[in-house]
Amino acid sequence: MTTAPDRAETGAARAVARLRDRMTAGELAPGTPLPESFWTVELEVSRNTLREAFSTLIEEGLLVRYPHRGVFVATLSPAQIADIYRVRVLLECTALRQAPTDPPRAGALRAAVDEALAAAEAGEWRAVGTANMHFHEQIVALAGSPRLDGWMRQLTAELRLAFAAAPDYEALHRPFVPMNDEITRVYEDGDALVAADLLRDYLLTSERVVLGVLP
Repeated sequence: MTTAPDRAETGAARAVARLRDRMTAGELAPGTPLPESFWTVELEVSRNTLREAFSTLIEEGLLVRYPHRGVFVATLSPAQIADIYRVRVLLECTALRQAPTDPPRAGALRAAVDEALAAAEAGEWRAVGTANMHFHEQIVALAGSPRLDGWMRQLTAELRLAFAAAPDYEALHRPFVPMNDEITRVYEDGDALVAADLLRDYLLTSERVVLGVLP
């Protein structure tokens, strides 16, 4: 017989998802303090549930706890960022290389590209970054694995912390909008292998750009 999930665990999972989403959206910058008195109200959870959520995000590398100071959004080192990109190349390129092509399932990729194009037209470069995150999450979603989707959401949240160091969001994100469009177009034409090769070059270029803007 299946038992109902514990309410505290369910609440902690929701709190983890909401905090991770805010990091992915660029709303929580590296070094931001997360006082319990504020976040218990903001997330409508108890202190114990919030602490459980914090512990999960600390294990994921998204938060850090300093004795006598509290919990803060993590600041990533160059080595951590390089490691994120190594994982992304393995995860995303494999998912795209093995994606179905008869027919291609490119609708969500195209929607993310259109989202980025609209944000770029409006000059909303932080929103372009968010659309870019959606694009890469949808690449992994082609694998049809909830477990991989969860790993990718964690990676994109970590990567957004790296983006926060960029002094110019437009310079960081503008070059990748047409690249996303090209990768999507090639996959829409049914050539997942070429699309995956383009994606690998894209990710290697992105890594150099992100590491290049670190202070």
